[in-house]
Amino acid sequence: MKIAISGKGGVGKTTLAGCLARYLADRGHKVLAIDADPDANLPSAVGIPPGKLSGLQPLAQLKELIAERTGAKPGTFGGVFKLNPRVDDIPDAYAVEHAGIKLLTLGTVPKGGSGCLCPEGTLLRTLMRHLMVYRGEAVIVDMEAGLEHLARGSTESMDALVVVVEPGQRAVQTAHQIRRLASDLGVKTVLAVGSKVADDDDRKVIEDGVAPIPVLGHLSYRDAIRLADRRGVSPYDLDEGLRDEIGAIYDRLAAELGGE
Repeated sequence: MKIAISGKGGVGKTTLAGCLARYLADRGHKVLAIDADPDANLPSAVGIPPGKLSGLQPLAQLKELIAERTGAKPGTFGGVFKLNPRVDDIPDAYAVEHAGIKLLTLGTVPKGGSGCLCPEGTLLRTLMRHLMVYRGEAVIVDMEAGLEHLARGSTESMDALVVVVEPGQRAVQTAHQIRRLASDLGVKTVLAVGSKVADDDDRKVIEDGVAPIPVLGHLSYRDAIRLADRRGVSPYDLDEGLRDEIGAIYDRLAAELGGE
């Protein structure tokens, strides 16, 4: 299962990504979780203890690695560098492992103007394609709304893009924007998950608003999520009801994809 999760900032997409990764690992899957959001909050959503994070560095900041693999100085634009750098060893060499999950943080690619190529972006997009096409694990990617790290080479093998939507018009509008971006990249399956849902009215706002995007299910508004953030742990470890909702979303996702 190769899944990217996106949505407007603050809607709970990182919570879904982290808890879905934990759920898959609990079911015996090998899981690779990718933090492609500049906020880089996926480690805490997975529940990785702070002591394990000292060795976790955003790949876009590893200047020596980028220079070695691309042949170009990081931060340069428009120069000559390898467009297909070696990336197959990066997941095992730079990931942090916890609870059966390997986690990588991509980091922020510098902007050099519309359409510009840079060594960092080339390395990360090549890595994403490798993860989607050649790796055998389940891959869960926590994206930002802009889908910066994706390109056609990676989306061709992506099973689905899941958009997280809270009950509000800005989140709904972002969902449709992401759907258009995904279509431009060749993503065939776009699905939605409701978040911060308090009642049936919230569910209706989300389901009516995102149509025709299929809705896999909803995550309730829960104190456990706020409490987990305060403690720096995963909400997956604090709330059985949340785990049940994640399980139901996974079952519907697997059914949509024709899998387990």
